[in-house]
Amino acid sequence: MRYRTAAKLASDLRRLSISLTHHHCTVEFRGPVRLGPGFTLDIPDRGTFIVGAGVDFRRDFRCEISGDGRVEIGDATVFTADALIQCSTSIVIGKRCGFGQATFIVDGNHRFRDHTRHWLDQGDEFRSLTIGDGVAVNTKCTVINDIGERAVIGANSVVSKPVPPYCLAVGVPARVVEYFGPPEARPAGLEI
Repeated sequence: MRYRTAAKLASDLRRLSISLTHHHCTVEFRGPVRLGPGFTLDIPDRGTFIVGAGVDFRRDFRCEISGDGRVEIGDATVFTADALIQCSTSIVIGKRCGFGQATFIVDGNHRFRDHTRHWLDQGDEFRSLTIGDGVAVNTKCTVINDIGERAVIGANSVVSKPVPPYCLAVGVPARVVEYFGPPEARPAGLEI
Protein backbone atom coordinates (compact mmCIF):
# COMPACT_ATOMS: atom_id res chain seq x y z
CA MET A 1 0.00 0.00 0.00
CA ARG A 2 2.87 2.39 0.75
CA TYR A 3 4.30 1.82 -2.72
CA ARG A 4 1.01 2.86 -4.37
CA THR A 5 0.77 5.93 -2.20
CA ALA A 6 4.39 6.90 -2.95
CA ALA A 7 3.95 6.24 -6.70
CA LYS A 8 0.77 8.35 -6.80
CA LEU A 9 2.48 11.17 -4.90
CA ALA A 10 5.44 11.06 -7.31
CA SER A 11 3.06 11.17 -10.29
CA ASP A 12 1.17 14.11 -8.77
CA LEU A 13 4.46 15.96 -8.25
CA ARG A 14 5.46 15.36 -11.89
CA ARG A 15 2.07 16.71 -13.00
CA LEU A 16 2.50 19.79 -10.80
CA SER A 17 5.99 20.37 -12.22
CA ILE A 18 4.60 20.19 -15.79
CA SER A 19 1.85 22.70 -14.98
CA LEU A 20 4.35 25.09 -13.36
CA THR A 21 6.84 24.98 -16.24
CA HIS A 22 4.48 25.09 -19.24
CA HIS A 23 2.56 28.39 -18.92
CA HIS A 24 3.57 29.44 -22.45
CA CYS A 25 1.63 26.59 -24.10
CA THR A 26 -1.55 24.54 -23.57
CA VAL A 27 -1.30 21.46 -21.37
CA GLU A 28 -4.50 19.79 -20.13
CA PHE A 29 -4.97 16.64 -18.10
CA ARG A 30 -8.72 15.93 -18.29
CA GLY A 31 -8.93 13.67 -15.28
CA PRO A 32 -6.61 11.53 -13.22
CA VAL A 33 -3.53 10.29 -15.09
CA ARG A 34 -0.34 8.53 -14.09
CA LEU A 35 2.94 10.17 -15.04
CA GLY A 36 5.61 7.55 -14.45
CA PRO A 37 9.31 8.10 -13.78
CA GLY A 38 11.09 9.89 -16.61
CA PHE A 39 7.94 11.59 -17.99
CA THR A 40 9.16 14.48 -20.16
CA LEU A 41 7.21 17.10 -22.04
CA ASP A 42 9.22 19.39 -24.33
CA ILE A 43 7.13 22.23 -25.82
CA PRO A 44 9.38 25.24 -26.50
CA ASP A 45 6.72 27.13 -28.49
CA ARG A 46 2.92 27.42 -28.36
CA GLY A 47 2.08 23.74 -28.82
CA THR A 48 -0.78 21.83 -27.23
CA PHE A 49 -0.79 18.59 -25.21
CA ILE A 50 -4.20 17.24 -24.14
CA VAL A 51 -4.59 14.00 -22.19
CA GLY A 52 -7.84 12.18 -21.35
CA ALA A 53 -8.76 10.59 -18.04
CA GLY A 54 -7.07 7.39 -16.94
CA VAL A 55 -4.08 7.61 -19.29
CA ASP A 56 -1.06 5.70 -17.96
CA PHE A 57 2.44 6.87 -18.93
CA ARG A 58 4.44 4.12 -17.24
CA ARG A 59 8.15 4.89 -17.60
CA ASP A 60 10.33 7.22 -19.69
CA PHE A 61 7.57 8.70 -21.86
CA ARG A 62 8.76 11.70 -23.90
CA CYS A 63 6.74 14.07 -26.06
CA GLU A 64 8.34 16.80 -28.17
CA ILE A 65 5.96 19.32 -29.74
CA SER A 66 7.35 22.06 -31.95
CA GLY A 67 5.69 25.21 -33.29
CA ASP A 68 1.90 25.02 -33.04
CA GLY A 69 1.89 21.22 -32.95
CA ARG A 70 -0.96 19.48 -31.14
CA VAL A 71 -1.02 16.07 -29.45
CA GLU A 72 -4.30 14.64 -28.10
CA ILE A 73 -4.45 11.33 -26.24
CA GLY A 74 -7.79 9.65 -25.51
CA ASP A 75 -9.05 8.23 -22.21
CA ALA A 76 -7.52 5.05 -20.75
CA THR A 77 -4.62 4.81 -23.22
CA VAL A 78 -1.44 3.14 -21.93
CA PHE A 79 2.19 3.80 -22.87
CA THR A 80 4.62 1.25 -21.46
CA ALA A 81 8.36 2.06 -21.36
CA ASP A 82 10.45 4.39 -23.54
CA ALA A 83 7.73 5.85 -25.80
CA LEU A 84 8.58 8.92 -27.89
CA ILE A 85 6.15 11.22 -29.72
CA GLN A 86 7.46 13.99 -31.99
CA CYS A 87 4.87 16.39 -33.40
CA SER A 88 4.94 19.50 -35.57
CA THR A 89 1.36 19.31 -36.93
CA SER A 90 -1.28 17.17 -35.22
CA ILE A 91 -1.28 13.71 -33.68
CA VAL A 92 -4.59 12.40 -32.34
CA ILE A 93 -4.61 9.10 -30.44
CA GLY A 94 -7.95 7.49 -29.61
CA LYS A 95 -9.32 5.96 -26.43
CA ARG A 96 -8.09 2.70 -24.86
CA CYS A 97 -5.03 2.30 -27.05
CA GLY A 98 -1.93 0.43 -25.93
CA PHE A 99 1.65 1.16 -26.95
CA GLY A 100 4.45 -1.30 -26.29
CA GLN A 101 7.98 -0.61 -25.16
CA ALA A 102 10.13 1.65 -27.39
CA THR A 103 7.27 2.94 -29.57
CA PHE A 104 8.09 5.96 -31.76
CA ILE A 105 5.25 8.10 -33.18
CA VAL A 106 6.14 10.96 -35.53
CA ASP A 107 4.25 13.17 -38.00
CA GLY A 108 7.07 13.81 -40.45
CA ASN A 109 10.03 12.56 -42.45
CA HIS A 110 13.28 14.16 -43.54
CA ARG A 111 13.58 14.90 -47.24
CA PHE A 112 16.75 13.36 -48.66
CA ARG A 113 16.38 12.69 -52.39
CA ASP A 114 18.19 15.79 -53.74
CA HIS A 115 21.71 14.42 -54.20
CA THR A 116 23.13 17.96 -54.60
CA ARG A 117 22.16 18.99 -51.05
CA HIS A 118 22.85 17.52 -47.63
CA TRP A 119 19.74 15.87 -46.19
CA LEU A 120 19.74 18.31 -43.24
CA ASP A 121 19.30 21.17 -45.74
CA GLN A 122 16.30 19.63 -47.53
CA GLY A 123 13.66 20.19 -44.86
CA ASP A 124 10.89 17.87 -43.74
CA GLU A 125 7.54 16.57 -44.96
CA PHE A 126 4.80 16.69 -42.32
CA ARG A 127 1.27 15.27 -42.19
CA SER A 128 -1.33 15.04 -39.46
CA LEU A 129 -1.60 11.60 -37.89
CA THR A 130 -4.64 9.81 -36.43
CA ILE A 131 -4.62 6.60 -34.41
CA GLY A 132 -8.14 5.25 -33.83
CA ASP A 133 -9.77 3.97 -30.65
CA GLY A 134 -8.67 0.60 -29.30
CA VAL A 135 -5.46 0.32 -31.33
CA ALA A 136 -2.67 -1.99 -30.11
CA VAL A 137 0.88 -1.10 -31.16
CA ASN A 138 3.31 -3.73 -29.95
CA THR A 139 6.92 -3.33 -28.85
CA LYS A 140 9.60 -1.47 -30.87
CA CYS A 141 7.29 -0.02 -33.54
CA THR A 142 7.60 3.20 -35.53
CA VAL A 143 4.36 4.92 -36.54
CA ILE A 144 4.50 7.56 -39.29
CA ASN A 145 1.02 7.11 -40.77
CA ASP A 146 -2.62 6.63 -39.71
CA ILE A 147 -3.90 3.52 -37.94
CA GLY A 148 -7.62 2.68 -38.01
CA GLU A 149 -9.84 1.73 -35.09
CA ARG A 150 -8.96 -1.49 -33.23
CA ALA A 151 -6.09 -2.33 -35.60
CA VAL A 152 -3.15 -4.31 -34.22
CA ILE A 153 0.45 -3.60 -35.20
CA GLY A 154 2.92 -6.46 -34.74
CA ALA A 155 6.19 -6.00 -32.86
CA ASN A 156 9.12 -4.34 -34.70
CA SER A 157 6.87 -2.94 -37.46
CA VAL A 158 7.11 0.39 -39.30
CA VAL A 159 3.73 1.90 -40.18
CA SER A 160 4.58 3.99 -43.24
CA LYS A 161 1.21 3.59 -45.02
CA PRO A 162 -2.29 3.85 -43.51
CA VAL A 163 -3.56 0.72 -41.76
CA PRO A 164 -7.35 0.23 -42.04
CA PRO A 165 -9.57 -0.52 -39.02
CA TYR A 166 -9.72 -4.11 -37.68
CA CYS A 167 -6.53 -5.18 -39.43
CA LEU A 168 -3.38 -6.89 -38.25
CA ALA A 169 -0.33 -5.28 -39.88
CA VAL A 170 3.25 -6.51 -39.50
CA GLY A 171 6.69 -5.95 -40.96
CA VAL A 172 8.94 -3.27 -42.37
CA PRO A 173 7.12 -1.62 -43.97
CA ALA A 174 4.00 -2.84 -42.17
CA ARG A 175 1.51 -4.58 -44.41
CA VAL A 176 -1.93 -5.94 -43.62
CA VAL A 177 -1.90 -9.73 -43.16
CA GLU A 178 -5.34 -10.23 -41.61
CA TYR A 179 -8.73 -8.55 -41.39
CA PHE A 180 -10.80 -9.45 -38.30
CA GLY A 181 -13.62 -6.89 -38.33
CA PRO A 182 -17.26 -7.09 -39.35
CA PRO A 183 -17.67 -8.33 -42.94
CA GLU A 184 -19.66 -5.26 -43.99
CA ALA A 185 -16.82 -2.93 -42.86
CA ARG A 186 -14.07 -4.72 -44.78
CA PRO A 187 -12.16 -2.10 -46.83
CA ALA A 188 -12.76 -2.35 -50.58
CA GLY A 189 -9.80 -3.76 -52.44
CA LEU A 190 -8.12 -5.16 -49.32
CA GLU A 191 -6.17 -8.18 -50.53
CA ILE A 192 -4.85 -10.58 -47.94
